[in-house]
Amino acid sequence: MTKRGYHHGNLRQALVEAALELIAERGPTGFTLSEAAKLAGVTPAAVYRHFDGREALIAEAARQGYEIFADLMEYAYDGGKPTALAAFEATGRAYLAFARKYPGHYVAMFESGVSVNASADLARVAERSRNVLERAAMDLAQHIPPAKRPPAAMVSAHIWALSHGVVELFARGSPGTQAPYPPEDLLETGVGIYLRGLGLIPPDT
Repeated sequence: MTKRGYHHGNLRQALVEAALELIAERGPTGFTLSEAAKLAGVTPAAVYRHFDGREALIAEAARQGYEIFADLMEYAYDGGKPTALAAFEATGRAYLAFARKYPGHYVAMFESGVSVNASADLARVAERSRNVLERAAMDLAQHIPPAKRPPAAMVSAHIWALSHGVVELFARGSPGTQAPYPPEDLLETGVGIYLRGLGLIPPDT
């Protein structure tokens, strides 16, 4: 880990990037504001021009993470996939890819304890990412009579939980990474079993 400098007028972002590096390395509670300031190349007092504490700094890191995450999920779903199922599966792969590429953001979003309601902007962008999966669930259920369709919010919550579980157990350096199947395969088969159980896709798809 090397000391960062910052361009004049961009101290706020320099602090966020320092925090992301520290979060990825030590976890959300493993660093102080003073350490973030030092890594950004400024005095601790300078932090308080932009953030009133470590939680506020982590919340901004989480907000930026959700922006990236929502963009990736929307691109995965709207990227010209031939079927609703293919688009749905693409969002799962995007989830795994995000966790691998943006570990600091991922931890700030899901493991820091910072509420998505910490700010209006954070709540808004977190909802945008959830809405992608809800829309995917609604599209998959179009062939089912409305009275028999499972709630889209429930389906998306279950798929989110399954994706998160695969990331935590098999894609982020935890003991479960020695599983005999790649995380992508585990997620795809798990999603397939779940969707078939709900009748959202036929058994031979």
